Amino acid sequence: MTNNIVIAIDGYSSCGKSTLAKALAKKLHYIYIDTGAMYRAVTLYFQRNNIDLTNEEQIREALKDIHLNFHSRDYQTHITLNEEEVSDEIRRMEVSQLVSEVSTIKSVRKELVKQQQRMGRSKNVVMDGRDIGTIVFPDAPVKIFMTADPKIRAERRYKELLAKGEDISMEEVFENIAHRDYIDTTRKESPLVRAHDAIILDNTELNEEEQLQFVLDRVNTHNR
Repeated sequence: MTNNIVIAIDGYSSCGKSTLAKALAKKLHYIYIDTGAMYRAVTLYFQRNNIDLTNEEQIREALKDIHLNFHSRDYQTHITLNEEEVSDEIRRMEVSQLVSEVSTIKSVRKELVKQQQRMGRSKNVVMDGRDIGTIVFPDAPVKIFMTADPKIRAERRYKELLAKGEDISMEEVFENIAHRDYIDTTRKESPLVRAHDAIILDNTELNEEEQLQFVLDRVNTHNR
């Protein structure tokens, strides 16, 4: 599908996929594509415009008006929704509670997968999401599947939300993660599954530096 290198990182929510992918892209001088942010931005647009998630025609029309772009600033990747910076807003709990449901919609996935494949064909990229190694780039030379203990994932997410000033309980975060896991793994369109050739990275007891080295070792093995 592409002559460029794609490193695919899939896995459960709140496993630190984006943190690892950003660090890996910076280390390798690749472009980081946060596919989760793309689905979150679409979700935000749907919320703002009261799009009925059961109305396929309304959804298809809305997608025509959604333009997403990534840009880098201060070594961080930011996403814009119709030229508006929304990197922080899409991480709020209101979006988290709906994004998995939006991600099950066939027309949404079809449009975003098409955009992701176009991005991966033009540059060397690190791309993280739920179906990168299975649907978007099944021929990616390096595939990682991330997982961690659900309680640890909830604790990490809870601390992240508190730091951003969210008024949320640990129980709510845990329930949200469990709900997203269920939807992600049971949805009809591109469910979250490990690609047969993906390497499992369980980071329950690994820090960020150890996770980065784990993947770099796999990349170096591939490049030999």
